[in-house]
Amino acid sequence: IAALAPEDRPQVRSPEDIAILFQAEMTALQWEELRVAVLDTKHRVERVKTVYQGSVNAAQVRTAEVFREAIRANCPAIAIAHNHPSGDPTPSAADITLTAELARAAALLDIDLIDHLIIGDGRWISLRRLGVGFPSGK
Repeated sequence: IAALAPEDRPQVRSPEDIAILFQAEMTALQWEELRVAVLDTKHRVERVKTVYQGSVNAAQVRTAEVFREAIRANCPAIAIAHNHPSGDPTPSAADITLTAELARAAALLDIDLIDHLIIGDGRWISLRRLGVGFPSGK
């Protein structure tokens, strides 16, 4: 992605765009991973970073690591995705809590958390679209 000219980089306008970016690779993983797409002012992908690799059912996530690349690149937005190796993308209580913590940190850092997708076997769920983990009205 970094080798592409800015106008040729994928642009995130919807949860579907995030799914296109992550789903093919993350569906087949046998462990949980959390990836961050760092976005420029037009929500074009600057870079994608795997932040955490966990076990078959968990990944420990440190908030600072999620935002590190966006801060380094001086980018104003991120989109995140993680997979559920079980194939069921239904968010757990821990997923919702993590999203809420990241949304609070994003507000403090003035970085827009576009969405958090959970990817399962051929399916995905947008936590923003579900209305969980994100502040109301955002």
